[in-house]
Amino acid sequence: MAASNLTNFAGQVVLVTGAASGIGKAAAELIAERDGTVVCLDLNEAGLKATVAEITAAGGKASYKVLDVSSQSGVKSVVAEILAEHGQIHALANSAGISGPTGKPVEEVEWAAFQKTIEINLYGTVWLTQELMPSMKANKYGRIVHLASIAGKEGNPGMSAYNASKAGVIGFVKGVAKECATFGITINAVAPAVIRTPINETVAPDVQAYMVSKIPVGRLGEPNEVAEIIAFAASKACSFTTGFTFDVSGGRATY
Repeated sequence: MAASNLTNFAGQVVLVTGAASGIGKAAAELIAERDGTVVCLDLNEAGLKATVAEITAAGGKASYKVLDVSSQSGVKSVVAEILAEHGQIHALANSAGISGPTGKPVEEVEWAAFQKTIEINLYGTVWLTQELMPSMKANKYGRIVHLASIAGKEGNPGMSAYNASKAGVIGFVKGVAKECATFGITINAVAPAVIRTPINETVAPDVQAYMVSKIPVGRLGEPNEVAEIIAFAASKACSFTTGFTFDVSGGRATY
């Protein structure tokens, strides 16, 4: 197979969570542009409809389902529905997430807000992986990409819940990669620095300024810049890299 074909998604069904906006939307559009059949997932139905409309208007193939990734039963039922409709899920690009409480020291963070951040960012990651793994193992093929963050490697002050959730994603990916390595399945994480997305509109201004100050490039990243890495990690081309965390941080992380 030619190298150029390895990054093409023709004949493949790819799930993209968080597809209503930001990084997830950019990833869905790019994978559809590369001939993938994209199933867009998010809580924001209006945003999902807009993403699907843009993809189909450009000649791509896309559909959507409303999903709350913090609901284990919801994840189970939606994955089962998609498998019944399409027969196989080749790849997952999991971009769903929230920033959680920001701008507060850990002792001032309400537990309900902390827990919700963990449920969406970490539990959702685990549940999606659990539901996809049996069919991917049976088909001897799969690509799973979870969105982590530079915050999961370095930690940002005033973001204790987010830091913990994304560090959990990185550790989870490392271990699961070793479990499924002989089944033709790769599972990786992508760790952006601060990106120009709706999720970051809720981040306290002083926290966002701190994050940008740590980036040598000196600016926010753009969703399409992260989408390019996600698309590679979700493609056939990513066949010998697993358990890895790809940094998209404008030079902040060099390790």
